[in-house]
Amino acid sequence: MVEMVLERDFDTPISAAEVRSGADLGCLSLHRVGWRCSLLSLDGRKMICSFQAADAESVRIALRMGGADIRRLWAGSIHEAPRVSVPLMDRANVLVRRSFEQPVAIAEIQAREDSGAWCLDARQVTFVRTYFSRDRKRMVCLYHAPDAESVREAQRSADMPMDDVWAFSVVAPAA
Repeated sequence: MVEMVLERDFDTPISAAEVRSGADLGCLSLHRVGWRCSLLSLDGRKMICSFQAADAESVRIALRMGGADIRRLWAGSIHEAPRVSVPLMDRANVLVRRSFEQPVAIAEIQAREDSGAWCLDARQVTFVRTYFSRDRKRMVCLYHAPDAESVREAQRSADMPMDDVWAFSVVAPAA
């Protein structure tokens, strides 16, 4: 199975209901694509979606059929924080998008963040999960924090690269 991440930006805000209705179009099930969840910014203008399928092309086809812009669709891997409980994962609420001109090793970025762990602790920010692209040039990191500004300040203090930082709500398939 392949993990796929789609990054989207919208001129007009979208709602969680619109995200769910888009996922219910049937394109995903037709191509055996599993929608794991979407992380929708609080203003509805940005979204990260996570999918799982047998191959990347199935995800591309299904999303194209549904009318999605797939220019920022990438295959990757999921890296959970060590010793993080399931309840904390469910409370992740802020993400950081990172891009790199040259491929990076996830261990290199993790070591950099670990060296600045005091910055996270001081602002009550807990690392939860990372989505890391196969080409090693994209990364989306999830955190549990009081707010996006706490994460932004901690990242800045630790001298971590970041494209943007935003709070989100999780939109997931019906149980």
